[in-house]
Amino acid sequence: MADLLTLTPQGLYCPPGDFHIDPWRPVARALITHGHSDHARAGHAAYLTTPQALPVIRHRLGPLLAETLPYGESLAINDVTVSFHPAGHVPGSAQIRVEHRGEVWVVSGDYKTEADGLAEAFSPIPCHAFITECTFGLPVFRWQPQARTIAEIAAWWAANAAAGKVSLLAAYSFGKAQRLLAALPPLGPILTHGAVEEINRILRGQGYALPETTRVTPETTAKTHPGALVIAPPSALATPWARRFEPAEEAMASGWMAVRGIRRRRGLGQGFALSDHADWDGLNAAIRATGASRVLATHGYTHAFARWLTDQGYQASPLETEFGTEAEDAPAAPVLETDASRADGQTEAAP
Repeated sequence: MADLLTLTPQGLYCPPGDFHIDPWRPVARALITHGHSDHARAGHAAYLTTPQALPVIRHRLGPLLAETLPYGESLAINDVTVSFHPAGHVPGSAQIRVEHRGEVWVVSGDYKTEADGLAEAFSPIPCHAFITECTFGLPVFRWQPQARTIAEIAAWWAANAAAGKVSLLAAYSFGKAQRLLAALPPLGPILTHGAVEEINRILRGQGYALPETTRVTPETTAKTHPGALVIAPPSALATPWARRFEPAEEAMASGWMAVRGIRRRRGLGQGFALSDHADWDGLNAAIRATGASRVLATHGYTHAFARWLTDQGYQASPLETEFGTEAEDAPAAPVLETDASRADGQTEAAP
């Protein structure tokens, strides 16, 4: 029997449904898991996504022909039934369930298993085959509970304010920034980079609960907002835009902050390991919960993670897609030696 989903030069394709999922080159019909730039790309003739994801996708891609499908509702496309289910990655993100003649595949997109209080919480979907991301698919990546990390960030902010400094926190403009805003206590004024505030505006318009923030303008400095927390994309660090807030302490919230070498290369005194992707334990728990016997690993430490899953009894293999990191994301995954990555005597690195 042919695979229900297969790779083409355009991306992941469903032959009986004649549609692609998160394709990286223009196609006639694209089902989109979420609005990050490596999954939602311009140029497709028609888009299908969740109602919660579409406003951000339109903001990022401009005018496009699109339909929406609410979480849990089914749609027949030719001889295939599809549905979208919460992925917990960012607001509106989805796993896509694809069923044809009793065979069920689920494409995870990007996901995390810990509920963050903002994005729709991840729910495992039973299936025969599961296409999983594995951005952090090594045992070294294990997140502490969100509440503990948020408390650490709040303490860092409070200490900086007491020392007369602004706190400049780098976080991806869609997803991570809003997660921080929703979780942090109101310790003082919160300033946002324009890229962050544009997403705030869109999500507020959809009913997502976010605190009041102030968009940074040319007149905004450390003197106008002493002790403030500034949330900006990582690309804004060490730029003239950021230097207006001196004296400031800089930090980043990212899963890559679990790797000291990345913190050092970015010249950061502080890093907080907070990720919108599942950690090692989350990935394994999510896969077990699907009941899938076949697992395809993409986006991350694919070969190492597939070897690990094979050792656990799954029919597993890497799936070489063109999904990567958000344009403002941290550098590519570093080479790390662990029990999983040394399965065949080689060290695995993400593309």
